[in-house]
Amino acid sequence: MPKFAEQQSRKTPSAIALTDPDKSLTWEQVDEILNRAANLLLDIDLGPKRRVAVFAENASETALAHLGALFGGCSSVPVNFHLTAEEATYILKDSESQILFVDNITADRGILAAREAGVKLVIGWNCEDYKQITNWSEWLESGSPETSPDKVTPLPNLLYTSGTTGLPKGTELPPTMFAGGSTMTEHIVGLSQSGFANFGTHLVVGPMYHTGPLSGMRLLTLGIPSVILGRFDAESTLAAIEKHKTESAVMVPTHFVRMLALPDETKKKYDVSSMKFAAHTGAKCPVDVMRLMIDWWGPIFRDAYGASEVGTVCAITSEEWLDHPGSVGKAIPPFKAFTLDDELNELPANSEGRLFFRDSTGRGIIYPNDAEKTASANPEPGLFTLGEIGYIDEDGYVFITDRFSDMVVSGGVNLYPAEAEQILIDHPSIADVGCIGVPHEDLGEELKALITINTPSSPPDLEEIANWLRNKLSHYKCPRSYEIVSTLNRNTMGKINKRKLRDSYLNGDLM
Repeated sequence: MPKFAEQQSRKTPSAIALTDPDKSLTWEQVDEILNRAANLLLDIDLGPKRRVAVFAENASETALAHLGALFGGCSSVPVNFHLTAEEATYILKDSESQILFVDNITADRGILAAREAGVKLVIGWNCEDYKQITNWSEWLESGSPETSPDKVTPLPNLLYTSGTTGLPKGTELPPTMFAGGSTMTEHIVGLSQSGFANFGTHLVVGPMYHTGPLSGMRLLTLGIPSVILGRFDAESTLAAIEKHKTESAVMVPTHFVRMLALPDETKKKYDVSSMKFAAHTGAKCPVDVMRLMIDWWGPIFRDAYGASEVGTVCAITSEEWLDHPGSVGKAIPPFKAFTLDDELNELPANSEGRLFFRDSTGRGIIYPNDAEKTASANPEPGLFTLGEIGYIDEDGYVFITDRFSDMVVSGGVNLYPAEAEQILIDHPSIADVGCIGVPHEDLGEELKALITINTPSSPPDLEEIANWLRNKLSHYKCPRSYEIVSTLNRNTMGKINKRKLRDSYLNGDLM
């Protein structure tokens, strides 16, 4: 297959299928690339898991590497392009990836990671100066352009999410996000049930190592053209909407905040009336921000609350949201929402408690390589939480009020303080450390490091500490700010209650 591209190329061979900031590809070109990539991958022994990793910034090649893997019977592993070589090595080893795709930005780190993980084939674009990397175009040229076979079982992506231990955990894209099927034909039929399938050109805004943009990219298989942005820029996004007449996108609250922050005269320059459907995900959107977006773009938004591990568990349209402002929606099948107390007893409507969800299929949260973490994520089979506190009103609408997990959502990105804490504690000036989420106008939350020091009479340079950590951990995982405090209020068991720590800090009680 891919028959979708073959069919589109026969009907309109010169029509544009895929656009990024540097190039545009026709349906005929996409058809040929995917056939060559799929046929090459089908001929390679990639082990029983058939995993290939994609470690690259947003570009047409990044999308085609993922799609080529899909049609080649592989499970592609998106690797965050901000990761250090050491962090990428862990993912390559844990996923048992046999091939690594890179670009010129990730090439150096990719070579190091592949060498340490024992990955023998590294394929890259814009990497002509690297002898260790097989050129993407030359690799494709060696493959057959003949239509690849349909009878290939589509395999879900393996995504890595950080955790409380500091080490990322791989989770397969769940059935609610991955169409499945026993053949590619069945897979595409499943994809056609997506809410995005009813609209025209799709705009890929966020990085394709995130679930939403990754899923949006697969709309290409339905014959829906895609426009891929590089790193997000508010005005460039508006310009792309107007230029390409895009109709759908997946965005996070920070995208909205930054577009709304543009001067009025800038916003008025661009016609965004082509947009008909925008899924909002990643974090709860502030009420005032969502109202302003609805006023500007119209009631085209669908709030999708969930996680990579399970997909969307709650959803709400703009029309519903206007009647229930601040809600993340009602639970959608196969999920049912509950608020539970600490003993897992269900609470009545409008009572604040821990938000839990029951998966009627019994699947819940699964980490393929970590049975212990899988068990801890599901107190009962199919019963799980995403770490939030909230309430459910009498109509079944879910409202999030706080978080009981340590996780911090900054700009739609999930950050786990343990990753930074476990490294910071080794700094010679630091006696103890706790990282918390504090309000941030643009990002919603920012990660802040609260530290106690070994020598109060001679406080360390906080910028030096920040630079020290950035040399050991991906920048996006590092705290945006640091502050010396007198205590972290550990309890008698030596543990930090992050909610209490955050409240104490915001109230000025730690100085």
